[in-house]
Amino acid sequence: MVTVIDTISATPLRPRHPEKVNRPDAPSPPKPAWIRVRAPTTRGYADTRNIVKENGLVTVCEEAGCPNIGECWDKKHATFMIMGDTCTRACAFCNVKTGMPGALDASEPEHVAEATLKLGLAHVVVTSVDRDDLADGGAVHFAQTIRAIRARCPTTTIEILTPDFLRKEGALELVVAAKPDVFNHNLETVPSRYLNVRPGARYFHSIRLLQRVKEIDPTLFTKSGIMVGLGEERHEVLQVMDDLRSAEVDFLTIGQYLQPTLKHHAVMSYVTPDEFASYEKVAYTKGFLMVSASPLTRSSHHAGDDFAKLKAARAAIAR
Repeated sequence: MVTVIDTISATPLRPRHPEKVNRPDAPSPPKPAWIRVRAPTTRGYADTRNIVKENGLVTVCEEAGCPNIGECWDKKHATFMIMGDTCTRACAFCNVKTGMPGALDASEPEHVAEATLKLGLAHVVVTSVDRDDLADGGAVHFAQTIRAIRARCPTTTIEILTPDFLRKEGALELVVAAKPDVFNHNLETVPSRYLNVRPGARYFHSIRLLQRVKEIDPTLFTKSGIMVGLGEERHEVLQVMDDLRSAEVDFLTIGQYLQPTLKHHAVMSYVTPDEFASYEKVAYTKGFLMVSASPLTRSSHHAGDDFAKLKAARAAIAR
């Protein structure tokens, strides 16, 4: 047995996922040929990274290890992650750091608005870590960020990807009152996988949250997404579609789960492009205005272009 003593740093380095350190490795099968992305090396990528760093911001693109970061950042598209880089939950699929977060940065909403202006974003996506430690789950901070962007960039449309605000009475209402253009909350997986994949959340609470958004403000677009390859069955994915449509959700995303580390949930299967195409076709027949289903689909991938299509789909129905 070897004992390693850190004699350099003042404090020992904390594991990114302390709750997963002692888990046995969970190897995934090799990635198939259809899941390939290029390393980010372009000038646009570097420019976006510099703007993010200059404003002291966190992005889910980096923290979650998104495979599309090179493509999106090259186009100066970034998804800002507010309220710090440390989440109070420990979902089995997620690569965001877990632990007890620090205090909120009161200047963060203005920094996000400034970065949105510098990047020239026509459509911005703002997400966050879960902040179960806060009385409102961070709802006021979300609202302040939306309003700061509106003030600095009045023509920019705003999409938010929120946590579930579980057991935070009145939190959802505060966020909806700030009037984002798109309210996204991801289900992540089918109900039968929640205990293993998303143990801190409750499936039907998330469905009800999305339904409640429409009850409060029917003009807002709602959106949700799931990952596949976590052990779900096809009929379960179809049932999720029905549940989301019952909540009047407009936009569905379906993407392939990719394992961040050996300590995270293993990939149980790689869904083929043909299977994704089938899911997309079925989802449209169930009444979604917009569907994005592919191996590399992520919640905010092509969000601006998809928002334009979403508006056009609603307008077509209204004619």
